[in-house]
This record gives sequence, C-alpha cells and structure tokens, in this order.
Amino acid sequence: MRVLLDTNIIIDFLTKREPFANDAKEIIALIETKSIEGYLSASSITTIHYLAQKVFNKEKVDTIIKDLLTIFEVSSLQKRDFLKAIDINGNDFEDSVIIATALENEIDIIITRDKKGFLKSEVLALEPKEFLVIFNQGE
Repeated sequence: MRVLLDTNIIIDFLTKREPFANDAKEIIALIETKSIEGYLSASSITTIHYLAQKVFNKEKVDTIIKDLLTIFEVSSLQKRDFLKAIDINGNDFEDSVIIATALENEIDIIITRDKKGFLKSEVLALEPKEFLVIFNQGE
C-alpha cells in the first residue's frame, strides 16, 4: 500500500503536537518497518524544512530532513504536476499539488488532517485515525 503524508502529519510528529503526535508516530513506524510504502511530495520537503527551523536549529533540521529522506520516497514535481494542480482547482494550491503528486505516483491514500483540502481528490484522503483503523482491521 502506498500512502502520501501531507505536510501537517510530519509537523505533528516532529513537534510532538498533541493530540496528533501519537497517530503520526504510529503511521511513520509503519513506514519505517516497510508495512506500508510512504511518500512525501517534493514540495513538502521545503515546507517541512522551513517550519522545522522555527522550532529547531539548522543542524537539527538538516538531520531531520536526511532522516525523512531515508524513510520516505519523495515524489518529484514536474511542470505537468503543477498544470494538473491548476486543473484540480482546489481552494489550496499546495493541497492540489499533493493530489497531483498522488495521482502521478499511483498513491492509494493521502493521509492528512485537512480533509476539506482534498474534497476534489481522486485519491482517497483519510485522517490519521481513520487510516489506522482501516489498516489495523486489515491485519
């Protein structure tokens, strides 16, 4: 199963943001153990780096990014992905880019805490708790 994590899930994990951190940690553990295949959009990497620097020093953030790049596959972004995102015409361009990325990489599920940003998605978008319930039922 291929899942693409929205930026907010990674930020929840890194900053231990409650009450969301445990679900994010559990999902990332599934990716680390190869129970599921985890993806991040290339655009998320720069956003994660930027937001993490508000909490951690640059050396720590660089280490975090290297660790994420070890755990996750990163979808590249090309001109066609941005054009697709424009065609999706969502309220949030960043979410539309993630949808386009998911389509391009044949992602099964987008995991996000902002499902309303993915109403126009052809790829199923689930909140972390929803995903974990479905995943654990399938085991």
